[in-house]
Amino acid sequence: MIIRVAQNKLSELSTEFPIVAVTGPRQSGKTTLVKSFFPVYKYFNLEELDIREEVRLDPRGFLSKQNAGFIVDEVQNVPDFFSYLQSFADNQKRMGQIILTGSQNFLLLEKISQSLSGRVGILELMPLQLNEYNQFWENKLTINEILYSGLYPAIYDRNIQPYNWYSQYIRTYIERDVRQIKNITNLGVFQRFIKLCAGRIGQLLNTNSLANDLGVNLNTVRSWLDILESSYVIFRLNPHHKNFNKRVVKQKKLYFVDVGLAAHLLGIESPEQVDTHYLKGNLFENLIISEFFKERYNKGKPSNLFFWRDHIGNEVDLLIEQGNTLTPIEIKSSQTLHSSLMDGLKKYTKFSLQNAQSSHLIYGGKRSTTLDRYNAHSWQELKKANWSMSFPCL
Repeated sequence: MIIRVAQNKLSELSTEFPIVAVTGPRQSGKTTLVKSFFPVYKYFNLEELDIREEVRLDPRGFLSKQNAGFIVDEVQNVPDFFSYLQSFADNQKRMGQIILTGSQNFLLLEKISQSLSGRVGILELMPLQLNEYNQFWENKLTINEILYSGLYPAIYDRNIQPYNWYSQYIRTYIERDVRQIKNITNLGVFQRFIKLCAGRIGQLLNTNSLANDLGVNLNTVRSWLDILESSYVIFRLNPHHKNFNKRVVKQKKLYFVDVGLAAHLLGIESPEQVDTHYLKGNLFENLIISEFFKERYNKGKPSNLFFWRDHIGNEVDLLIEQGNTLTPIEIKSSQTLHSSLMDGLKKYTKFSLQNAQSSHLIYGGKRSTTLDRYNAHSWQELKKANWSMSFPCL
């Protein structure tokens, strides 16, 4: 059983709220987490037709049978149920009695905000972090294999070929989830849109370019980006607007929650193809930034992640904000450590007057050290259980 980072937050929320909702991407391990953490709770899956009909037709009768803790999976399938949960929770007044899960974040959170405001603690569970993966499969995968395979638990638990798993994942996502969120008539164009997004990871997001390439209007692209983000396929990284007497860009950057899905959408069919792919550096950057993203969300914290880029192209891949403190992190896939990898950090620290000692490089090699007063970290440090201690701003 994989010990998930998120279970500490789950424990905390279950002592503070009568209802806890665990959401996140499909197949991120939500059901496994709540069933293992609450082993004596009754479990009901509203994907099963008979249970869904029981809840839909007689919600009061269903709830009257629940004298102890219980889990309701895919709860968004019966939208009216949320109103009955409200009065049930108010009458019971027991913390952590009701655990809800759902893959449709947009639909789930909409119903929670309408009916359960103030009564529910929300946890967003992401795919595996590298340190979670490392509990069972220590040092088995190379960086190319991780970029190809991604970090969805089922790929490792069931020993599925990543290409086969992601093919079915995309089909299920497009044919079921997308249609529930928004009525998209041409799913083929939408699938092409997702692939175009994969080709833009780590780049400034140009919605006009996407619209032109697809032959759709700008509002459609913006709406589709919102769909991908609300269903945990992508996340967008905001630029930090602090001005160091230089104009900074205002466009966001686009990344995938799971790098393996991005690699699949790029048509990569093996780890060997990763090594020669022209976007390997972007995929590596995606992996590292998504680790910081997952670390925050799995601990129940909002994102405090940004990037910095000025109008002439000087850039730092990641800025972590904590109060008035900004921690810059540069990300390079090179396996060889050399001074030029620090160029972005050097320009940033010059503009910001920040100390080099508080700046970091994460790269594709094996050795962690200090170079030109900057901290250089091997990507393998992120496999350690306490890796975030190197970045206390998290």
